[in-house]
Amino acid sequence: MATKPIYVTQPYLPPLEEFTPYLEQIWKNKILTNGGPFHQQLEKELCDYLGVKYISLFTNGTIALITALQALKITGEVITTPYSFVATAHSLLWNGLKPVFVDIDPLTLNIDPKKIEAAITPQTTAILPVHCYGNPCEVDAIQNIADKFNLKVIYDAAHAFAVQCHCGSILNHGNLSILSFHATKVFNTFEGGAIVSPDAKIKQQIDQLKNFGFIDEITVVTPGINGKMSEINAALGLLQLKYVDQVISRREEIDRNYRNGLKDIKGITCVNKSKSEKSNYAYFPIMIDSDYPINRDSLYQKLQEHEVYARRYFFPLISDFPMYSGLASAKHVNLIHARIASNQVLCLPIYPNILDEEQAQVIDIIRSVH
Repeated sequence: MATKPIYVTQPYLPPLEEFTPYLEQIWKNKILTNGGPFHQQLEKELCDYLGVKYISLFTNGTIALITALQALKITGEVITTPYSFVATAHSLLWNGLKPVFVDIDPLTLNIDPKKIEAAITPQTTAILPVHCYGNPCEVDAIQNIADKFNLKVIYDAAHAFAVQCHCGSILNHGNLSILSFHATKVFNTFEGGAIVSPDAKIKQQIDQLKNFGFIDEITVVTPGINGKMSEINAALGLLQLKYVDQVISRREEIDRNYRNGLKDIKGITCVNKSKSEKSNYAYFPIMIDSDYPINRDSLYQKLQEHEVYARRYFFPLISDFPMYSGLASAKHVNLIHARIASNQVLCLPIYPNILDEEQAQVIDIIRSVH
């Protein structure tokens, strides 16, 4: 039994005394929201750190995703993955769009580009891939398909903060990329999110959409929403940014420890290490197959008995939820690899403050079944 509960992830919180000056400045400025000085500073520092041209901060990643689809005026059908957090598909329904699910690659667990083209119809206007667990999608293959059929590409990059591919930031691919700064993410602002955009014009449009569509005090030009990030969230982001390299370095160490500790256990496979130029080690998924003495759900329960709270990311599949299960693309026969992953993957605890002995305990529990 753990001396304290071990969760799949916990937010990194810098020393409280370092946050106090930010709060004092907010109280002095009396600007709590609507693009205050910390908000503007965080946008600039994130652009510099991430290597992107423009970024728009949001109250959370889901509102950012909904707004991105509106900004690009997406209509009709959107091809996406069933293997993700449900917000990916929900953002489509909120915009009156029809999700079209295609299967994933069994190694990367990202959307399989080879399955996309067959799913395109005259109603298809966009592709919504997910960089699952922060591992980059096959961005060149996806872009080639998008160019061939004149489709927009919006990346759900909720897991992909600071990830770099062969040509720099993964966030620069597609028409837009969406980040989540939820408390469980590598970089967090308690709650928060962002849209990465390639030019000033689309950023201006996005910024109008997240502020009810206002362009001045009396003029509304679009039916926008309230998606603004507060100054307190932005201030935490500025403080977090000072520690994020340290946080990622610790996550890499935890990732390495798991791979060494689990490598010779029959029936346990560590999901392929990211091939990105720079990973963020956002999650640590393993797959439990029939060679292991018990199935994934039984191991999940066994860990819980020891107060180790791993998570079955992503189970059930999005396509199994009632608002999606009736779609033709949600049929089981179409999503074989996604279903295998959904039934076999377990994400183990990974966060900067996990102790080495706590991680060793997780590994020992998994070993003890043998």
